[in-house]
Amino acid sequence: MRKGLAWAIALLVLPAALSAQKQKMPPLPPAAGPAIPPPPSQSAPTVITLGEAIRLALQHNHALQAARSTILQNQAQEVTANLRPNPTLQWDTQFLPIFQPSNFTADYFENDAQFDIGVSYLFERGKKRQHRLQAARDQTAVTRATVADNERTLTFNVSQQFVNVLLAQSTLDLAKQDYDSFLKTVEISEDRFKAGDMSEGDLLKIKLQLLQFQSDVLNANLAKVQALAALRQLLGFESVGDNFDVQGELEYQPMHADLQAAHISVTAAQSQESLAEANGKRDLTVAFDYSHVGGVNSGTFFFNIDLPIFDRNQGEIARTRYAISQSQEQQSEAAEQVMSDVVNAYEGLKANDQIIQLYRSGYLEQAQKSRDITEYAYKRGAASLLDFLDSERTYRSNQLAYRQALAAYMTALEQTREAVGTRSLP
Repeated sequence: MRKGLAWAIALLVLPAALSAQKQKMPPLPPAAGPAIPPPPSQSAPTVITLGEAIRLALQHNHALQAARSTILQNQAQEVTANLRPNPTLQWDTQFLPIFQPSNFTADYFENDAQFDIGVSYLFERGKKRQHRLQAARDQTAVTRATVADNERTLTFNVSQQFVNVLLAQSTLDLAKQDYDSFLKTVEISEDRFKAGDMSEGDLLKIKLQLLQFQSDVLNANLAKVQALAALRQLLGFESVGDNFDVQGELEYQPMHADLQAAHISVTAAQSQESLAEANGKRDLTVAFDYSHVGGVNSGTFFFNIDLPIFDRNQGEIARTRYAISQSQEQQSEAAEQVMSDVVNAYEGLKANDQIIQLYRSGYLEQAQKSRDITEYAYKRGAASLLDFLDSERTYRSNQLAYRQALAAYMTALEQTREAVGTRSLP
């Protein structure tokens, strides 16, 4: 009873609302959405390829630029590490008759007062400066390798997001195509209804189904806008215009973390140990003083060196040796992670390749042929409405799944390239 009552209400209410559509269905809103019209002075959109997107990201991505600045900071630390100690200037005046001002005479200063002036210099032993410089250079090498790994990660992220934009565009094209095709079906159904070959209830079902196609187009357009915004963030907002777009297709290409940074980290840790051992050697301070005492001019040499009885920098030397072991373990872990990434990426690529082959082996053609046959039969009254709608849903789901499989395959391909480092940076 309730189901019959609902259909009765629909048949009474919907004809009046749908009567305005009997001549022609309303046009589909523009892709960008009617609520956000483009400004009158907006220029033509900038279209970029995947290679151009990667190049723009490497030039303008702010996170990468910040990472690159650490290389310059390390180079500045190399300059500091290579500096020699500054000489020290010291002087003094003794035996001034401050409490007997009457004795402030030239003769007193010449014969009784004492004046000293001298220069001292710290001679670093154990090649401390050379070890400091080498440690700083090794640290710069670690930073370079880390930044290079950041570049590879950014390249993969841009490639992945670029594929997401291509998927969104392909989904949008499919949604528009389905909408236009179904719109013609609605027009034919109206003609059949006028000719008495279709009931009003079936016509209402057809027209209500059109709402799903319109929603698919709007949702696909929103996904495209969001994918472009995410890609623009990776590229740097100032590198492209507001209305930029991408150039490329979802296509099948047959199959034909960074160990380097971890390896360099071991070298850097070893140089830190050498520096710690050098710091354990005591430095020699040499000073020369010129003195004027009792009318006599003289010179004096002073020598100063610590006796390494208690502090021989043994704690820092032990710490750096443990740091070497830590870096070696991290190197082994990085090597295993690289192998794991390569295996996972390659297996994912093979799995996606098998899925693509399944679709290309005939499922796509069968779904489209089934839809075309059912549509042809339905338009001529030889197939039921439910059969036609079911074949339409099957066709759409197969097309969407195939496009998603293509995007997953292209993403897996980029992930494999990142893992093995085969993508050349533009």
